[in-house]
Amino acid sequence: MKNSLMSGPLALLILVALAACGSGEKETETAVEATPAEQAPGEEQVVAEEESAIEEDSTQVVVEESAAEPEDDEKPIMLARADSTDTAARDWKFKEGQHYIRMVPSQPTMGGADKIEVAEFFWYGCPHCFSFEPTINAWAAEIPANARFVRIPVVWNNVHELHARLFYTMEVLDRNGTLADGETFHNTVFQEIQTRGNRLTSEDSIRRLFERFGVDADTFNSTWKSFEVDQKLRVAKDLGRRYSIQGVPAVVVNGKYRTGGAEAGSYDAVPDVIDELITRESQR
Repeated sequence: MKNSLMSGPLALLILVALAACGSGEKETETAVEATPAEQAPGEEQVVAEEESAIEEDSTQVVVEESAAEPEDDEKPIMLARADSTDTAARDWKFKEGQHYIRMVPSQPTMGGADKIEVAEFFWYGCPHCFSFEPTINAWAAEIPANARFVRIPVVWNNVHELHARLFYTMEVLDRNGTLADGETFHNTVFQEIQTRGNRLTSEDSIRRLFERFGVDADTFNSTWKSFEVDQKLRVAKDLGRRYSIQGVPAVVVNGKYRTGGAEAGSYDAVPDVIDELITRESQR
């Protein structure tokens, strides 16, 4: 009887213990099922802490790198470059907006980009252009090797166009050897208009002037009305508009800078402005 009684309570205890383990497993399963939703903030916090630690490390690296002194051979290069720029800026004698106008954007030129182009806009009937001729001619005689000098007649009205056609007819005939000396002819045109009172306001009067230099009427007529001269006139008119030429004489350097007697202070000062602008362009 004692064995059976003891076995009974013992069996009951075993059953209770087994029931308790089963309940614990179910609670554990329930807790595991709830883990993803309940612990998500905790995981984000862990990730955030890890990222924060990485950012702190990165920040520390950046600070350490920025605090590091540059190598000795790097310092002189940076300082020399800054000093050189400041010195160059202080060395310029003429100022933009005062001694010359910078055209933005830059405009085309008559010739190619192989040289820095200096273009003089003029009109044979302008007394200021006549007075400026010796100055610009003296400068052109010693033009820098990397520069090119061209003359461009203005084309503002019918008389201007007549004289511009005269100039380009002379240029074509000089190039092909029909005129013995185009520069002498150019100066003669100025003399005819400015000192002799021959205004050259008709095609006939211009033809007679060419005949004095050995150009027959047929050669004159064919050149005067040629496609080449017409094309040169169109380019001159277009460049005068692009460069905003409103008075002559005017000088444009490389399709970028415009100056003249008023800007430079006098016509005698214009060559100095031109030379400095050529130097500026040479450093580009």
